[in-house]
Parts: sequence; structure tokens; C-alpha cells
Amino acid sequence: MAEMQDGFSTTISYAEDSSVVMSEISVTPPGVSGGGAIDQTTMGNTTYRTQAPKSLKSLSDAGATVSYDPAVLTEILAMVNVNQLITITFPDSQTWAFYGWIDEFTPGELVEGQRPTATLKIIPSQLNGSDVETAPLLG
Repeated sequence: MAEMQDGFSTTISYAEDSSVVMSEISVTPPGVSGGGAIDQTTMGNTTYRTQAPKSLKSLSDAGATVSYDPAVLTEILAMVNVNQLITITFPDSQTWAFYGWIDEFTPGELVEGQRPTATLKIIPSQLNGSDVETAPLLG
């Protein structure tokens, strides 16, 4: 298996509205966190504080910088806070699919001679449409 050589062209798709037009300029996939340590130190320790890993994992926030047409703002607003399957497609066609929602759509400054851009904040929920815990799927 080779490492990815270039991030171009990584895209994001949304199950709730697969036709919404936002063109990705940059994409930040979610990371994975174990949630930190559980302190295991007792008065019986002699030299070191001890700790153990937690059992559960979390996906960190994902995001993107996109260009958009203000004509699709209604579609974007309709997807904010809607839990759905979100799929990131990497340049080699591998996918990273997880349940989550668009938490923030923040338009950038509008400037003459520059295209409109916005930043997205996506929060992974790990709950499918039936509120069942669902792991992310790499495909």
C-alpha cells in the first residue's frame, strides 16, 4: 500500500442532499481520539504515576473550506444540525464514511475579484438514522 502523494482531489458528499453545490478547496477529515488516560495511580505506586487507556473512541471534528454560490444557501441551511451519512472521498477513491452533521457554515469575507468561500465545521455523531452507534467505515 502506497502513501497518498497529493491531497487533490478530496471531496465530501452528504446523504441528505447529494446535489448541493459546494466545491471543496481544502478538506480536513476527522481524527480519532482515545479520550485521554484514566489515572490508575494509588498510594501503592513507588516511582511512577500509572494510567490506562479508555475503552471508547471519538472522532474529532472534520471541516472544509469551500467555494459556493449564494443560490444554494437554502439547501445548506436545511442540512445544518441534520444527522446524516457524510462521506469523504480521497484522491485514490478510498472513502471514509461516518454519521454526523454540519454544525457551522461560516461565509468568508466577500471581496471584489474573489470567489465567495466559506468554512464548514462537521461534527461526527456516530449515530445512524435509528440512533444506533455506528463505527466509521473505510471503504
